[in-house]
Formats: sequence, C-alpha cells, structure tokens
Amino acid sequence: MSDFKEIYFQSKDGLRLYARDYAGNSNTGSAKSKLPVICIHGLTRNSSDFDELAPWIALQGRRVLAVDVRGRGRSQHASKVSHYHPMVYASDIISLTQTLRISRAVFIGTSMGGLITMSLALRKSNLIAAAILNDVGPVLSQKGLNRIASYAGEGSHCRTWEQARDYIRDINQSAFPNNSEQEWDKWARRAFAQNALGELELQYDPLIATPLKTGKLKASSWIAKWAFRRLTKHRPCLLVRGNISDLLEQEQASYMLSVAPHMHYVEIPEIGHAPMLTEPEAKSAIQKFLSQVD
Repeated sequence: MSDFKEIYFQSKDGLRLYARDYAGNSNTGSAKSKLPVICIHGLTRNSSDFDELAPWIALQGRRVLAVDVRGRGRSQHASKVSHYHPMVYASDIISLTQTLRISRAVFIGTSMGGLITMSLALRKSNLIAAAILNDVGPVLSQKGLNRIASYAGEGSHCRTWEQARDYIRDINQSAFPNNSEQEWDKWARRAFAQNALGELELQYDPLIATPLKTGKLKASSWIAKWAFRRLTKHRPCLLVRGNISDLLEQEQASYMLSVAPHMHYVEIPEIGHAPMLTEPEAKSAIQKFLSQVD
C-alpha cells in the first residue's frame, strides 16, 4: 500500500501546493465510510515523512492525505515571509479540503503541523473530527526552540548522499540516539533533492525559519492556549511525546494534560523531538485511537 496519487491544489493567494493521496483499502470499501486522515509535517520537513505511516493507516481503510506545506517539498514558496505563519498554513489546509470536498477529517500534526491543527481549531473548528498532536502543544520549551533555530533556514548543499546523511544525523542525533545508518540515509532522501546543478539541497525555502529566528514564534502565547482549549474541548485528541524531547518536556506535557484531562497520551521511549509515529508504542496508540473515531 505504498502507492499514492499526486495532488496539486491552489491556495487563496494563488500558490500551487502539493499533497500525496493514499486512497485507502479499496478491497473492503471502508475508506468511503471512515473519516479521512490529513497528515501535516514539521517545520523543515515535507510529506515524505509520512511515507511509512500513511500507507499503514490507509491499509486500515482510511483515505490519507499528506501535504507539503507552502515553502516545502513540491509546494511553491510564499511570495512574502509574513505568509509563513500557522494561520496562513491553516488557510491552505482549508483550501485542500475544499478542493477535495472533505467536510471533516482526522488530523495528525507533527511539531509545526500540530500548531497548524490548533490554528485550524480557530479558523474552521468543525473541520476537525479528531486530532493527534505529535510532540507539540500551546506551551513549548525554549531549549528546543533554540536548538531548531540553530539549524533551520541555514541551508545546506551536499555533493553526495553520504554528506546529506551526515548532515541529517548531526542535527538529529541527540533526539534519535538509536537510529541506524540505514535510517539516517532514509531521512536524508526525504529531506534532500537534486537541483538543476546536480547538487543535493534541502527541500524547503530558508525563509520559513524567519519567524523562529526573529523571535516571533514564542514558546507560549494566549492565542496558542486558546487554540489548544478549543481543539481539545469537544473532540477526541491524542498527544504523542518523545520521552527525551527538548521541545515538549514533561512540564509542558503536564500542563496540556491538566487543561485537557480527557486527552489520550502516550510517551515514546528513547526518542526526542519528534517521533516518526512508526515506533511500536506510537502505532499501537494511533491504531487504538483511530478505532474509536468513525
């Protein structure tokens, strides 16, 4: 179930945006009756981060869409830096659902993707039937933000896949201490692509990191807390946390659980920011969560 259809759709400001469409298990016909799942990646990542999770969910009889947020992957770059903002990203997701005539969906948001999901709760709350937040919330650790800001948007050009693998390993080793060389190579091929000059370059616009580097993205805000409360108030939610995460530490996770005591929660051992959601503990929690969502 690794095949997907490529979809292009238009944002409200005219950008050509991209998504992968995993149709679901057509043998049972259940994909038409179950709510679709929309997967949204992290700050410097793209839809290929879900190339294992998405087909696994699709085999459970759900249509799965994995997007390239504007400025990443095959989606066009924004014309204004100010458009690299969760509320604008949320508007793009609404455009996707309108194009595909999706009225309700389950959302899986990794890191920035979770912030976009929370923003959707303010923009179009009835679109969200249920949500999975992957290592992110309305309060974040400044330690993790500083680490991400240290490399995001700096740009990297590599001559070989070995160099690309080493770069990806260097910036993620502390969060994934047990990754194999094979896994780092897989990550490199998700993050890099060959340009017209034959060089390997990261698949994102360096300007996406501007809000983080300039301090406009705060560790917490009243808007983020409001969005989280609205997201979790009337719908099932699952929080996934890497137990050595430096972005969502235990303090922030405890706050979220105090605000939303009915939220499901799972910790992934020996993983930092952010779990790939293919870990056994994550897959078990996601499968159980989705089985309770029509």
